Amino acid sequence: MHIGILETGRPPDELVKQHGSYADMIRVFLAREEPDWSFSVYPVIDDVFPQDVSLCQAWVISGSRHGVYENLPWMVRLKTFLGQAIAKSVPVAGICFGHQILAEVMGGVVRKSERGWGIGVQEYMLQTADSSGSSLQLHAIHQDQVVVCPPGATVLASSSFCPYAMLAYGNKALGIQAHPEFSRDFEEDLLLLRRGHTLPPDLVDQALTRLGTEKVKADSAALARHISTFIKAGICQTS
Repeated sequence: MHIGILETGRPPDELVKQHGSYADMIRVFLAREEPDWSFSVYPVIDDVFPQDVSLCQAWVISGSRHGVYENLPWMVRLKTFLGQAIAKSVPVAGICFGHQILAEVMGGVVRKSERGWGIGVQEYMLQTADSSGSSLQLHAIHQDQVVVCPPGATVLASSSFCPYAMLAYGNKALGIQAHPEFSRDFEEDLLLLRRGHTLPPDLVDQALTRLGTEKVKADSAALARHISTFIKAGICQTS
């Protein structure tokens, strides 16, 4: 199976050598569940797009430091591309910014949250019928979030901070606000780098304290399985 990664952002330069790009992280994250999958990366942030939505069997949209409301030219083009993929039932999964731009394409609203920043490991309650009140812990770093749920979307996970943390649009699209592709080390390094600049020091300190707790472990493997299942189901539906 061949997956296209739509690169909408990159980590700070200081962290790339040790941790790789967001596309690298997504590739490693999904390959743990699906080692036979192959990947192509399209840096849409540089206005480099696939020629057709059918070039890959599914698409994954990365995170970004940008907000979808900036409506930069590449974002407008990306929205058109995603709309075409969804219309042709090519599965699309979005992470953080990817989740947000999917929601905008599907009729939702994204803006800076009045709740402020959500950083570190966050807990999300699963909303599926068979979840039995269970939850997931996932790495996160975001101030923007979906504030109006798109019509027809199914809420799969939520928290008091982020009510629309995971959204499904049938077998066509899946959005995840958190960063299941992040490692603990990368999250820690990113928070330290942003402490006192982008992020309030006290909030970072709280997040770092929680990251240092042995009981706090991100459920990235569970999300890799979920994305894999979603992509396979979407492909089977169209084949």
